[in-house]
Amino acid sequence: MFAPRVLGRQAMRMPRWNQVRSVSTLEGSPHIFVFPSDGPDDSHILSLLPSEPVNSDLAIGVTSKLPPTTDSVRENPKFLTILQEVFSKHAHEDPDAQSQAQVMVSTSGANLNSGGVLLTGQRARRRRAEVGDSSGGASGQGGAGSAGRGGWIHVSDNRRPPDYGRIAWPEDIFGSLEVDGQGNFVGGDGNYQSSGTYRLVTREGILGLSPFLREKLVQRLRELGKQ
Repeated sequence: MFAPRVLGRQAMRMPRWNQVRSVSTLEGSPHIFVFPSDGPDDSHILSLLPSEPVNSDLAIGVTSKLPPTTDSVRENPKFLTILQEVFSKHAHEDPDAQSQAQVMVSTSGANLNSGGVLLTGQRARRRRAEVGDSSGGASGQGGAGSAGRGGWIHVSDNRRPPDYGRIAWPEDIFGSLEVDGQGNFVGGDGNYQSSGTYRLVTREGILGLSPFLREKLVQRLRELGKQ
């Protein structure tokens, strides 16, 4: 359900009700912390920050049961806004995204294992308004011979990496970055576009970020928490 972390030295020797505060994390998601809610129901607050008291504006959301499910979680829209702001600023700096960009314009085509997809021509232009080909698990438009054409790569949740030759499901796509024919991000930052379809919790699990983007998001949350 969730795994406890005990803070303090010699934690293993301390009795269960010692004054040392324990911090619980979700099983399978060690970077997501679980706190009891102050509400009348037996709910829990989910957060990327281990500190208390929990700032509800910075929390991922609230779940009525553990492990969280699509029916039990109330997503925090403010958290999603912060997440997208961080991605808009830093997604192009993520080593995973940079790798996708280079592979996309190489002779091996789109890095579909990581959720990347090459969109060209009319579909690339249309991408500025919406995520192209969001039919969930649809075939990528890249492939061998797509070198030098540029296009868009998807920034996706790690909870369900797409199979080779497929793109991530819409609910797993944070947004997309535009890449030129040399594998560079257009405009320097890739003109990040939010998908508008991402869900924090699906049947495959809860929020799963790359180490780089998670660090940037946590850093921003801490900054906001000090304001």
